Amino acid sequence: MAIIGWVVGIQGVLGFVGRTWFDNDWGLLQMWFTPPTAVYIAMAVIGAVLAFVGESGKKPKVGR
Repeated sequence: MAIIGWVVGIQGVLGFVGRTWFDNDWGLLQMWFTPPTAVYIAMAVIGAVLAFVGESGKKPKVGR
């Protein structure tokens, strides 16, 4: 789940940053369709939550 969160979050951030400051979408999502800026923000937030939940669920390695 953490890897999916990272990918979704990165796509959301790339789309938002590209559209906001560089006038074109970045990332793979823009190849298939052009979502509104709010969708990119939502993707970044959902991706961050998924990554956090996935990473916090990993057990730390204790000793070897």
